[in-house]
Amino acid sequence: MHAAMFQTPFMPPTRSARETFTWAVEQAVVCDQAGLSEYWIGEHATQAWESIPNPELVIAAAALQTEQIRLAPGAHLLPYHHPATLAVQIAYLTQVTQGRYILGIGAGAFPEDAALRGLKDLTENHRMVTESLEIMRRVWRKEPFQFEGDYWRAGYPEAPEGHPLRDVGLYNGTIEIGLTGLSPNSPSLRFAGQNGYLPLSIYSGDDFLRNHWETYSTAAQEKGRIVDRSVHHVVRDVFIADTDKEARRWAIEGGMGKAWQEYVLPRYHNYGILETMIKNPGMSADDVDLDYLADNVWIVGSPETAVEKLEEAFAATGGWGTIMMYGYDYIDNPEPWNHSIELLSREVAPKVSLPA
Repeated sequence: MHAAMFQTPFMPPTRSARETFTWAVEQAVVCDQAGLSEYWIGEHATQAWESIPNPELVIAAAALQTEQIRLAPGAHLLPYHHPATLAVQIAYLTQVTQGRYILGIGAGAFPEDAALRGLKDLTENHRMVTESLEIMRRVWRKEPFQFEGDYWRAGYPEAPEGHPLRDVGLYNGTIEIGLTGLSPNSPSLRFAGQNGYLPLSIYSGDDFLRNHWETYSTAAQEKGRIVDRSVHHVVRDVFIADTDKEARRWAIEGGMGKAWQEYVLPRYHNYGILETMIKNPGMSADDVDLDYLADNVWIVGSPETAVEKLEEAFAATGGWGTIMMYGYDYIDNPEPWNHSIELLSREVAPKVSLPA
């Protein structure tokens, strides 16, 4: 299993933009040095806790300070960008990163982000994603085109000869794309399966993970695509320390616990997600607290405990290829958090494998 980080970021509103930006870049460097395979940065314009509106800025800064790790927006919300502008920006970053780039895309889940752009609801967003991708592909082909769609117009009369489009596709032959899914029978993951994109699952229970893989793999098979579970990315809450006691304390009393207590728990409660995480019969969402999460939902503990929990999860779900740990605020005392990253990469992930 590979290890990666999803830097949402879960940063409290008391942090300044400079603090959040600096932490995100520094964490990319830590993850690179620890041997993580990928580093994804969220894009949100109106969320107090998920407060990076420009992941491409973090990617550009991190590209100059890292060597191996692949960098990705997680994700560019396509309905809220002009696709031709975004296509050029992406092409540029594939070169700045020297091919260490994955394009994460999404339709947008927060009504506030849509309202900011003058969109009254989200009903057209998935159609906008399809049209946006069509325009971006035409830009990347570097051939003359004119496009007039339902949402955008784009084109150029003759193929551009110079920077930054000239080397599109130079690295890895193409631009790899990934989509994130949360809901059951996720339309985003179905779309990913149909088009050969990477599937990312936000963890909301083992049943959901099984459903997500079935949704993705079925859609891929319908299009004649052969896929295996090694492409499946799963986002989990992870804190690993030398002992179970240390890990539990740093998770509950640190940035992870603060974010869940003040932001994630209320949102998941409102969206009905907590119910899907409960393993105890008769337990209600109102009973879910940080202690329950640490023991039953998060991957928290020593390396040995973390391996055991992940092996149990693999047995229950069929497994996946990359675990993506959420990023949290440990700015005031980063050593335990950075040690957790290293332990996940070096002591846990290599010991967990997909069934033969």
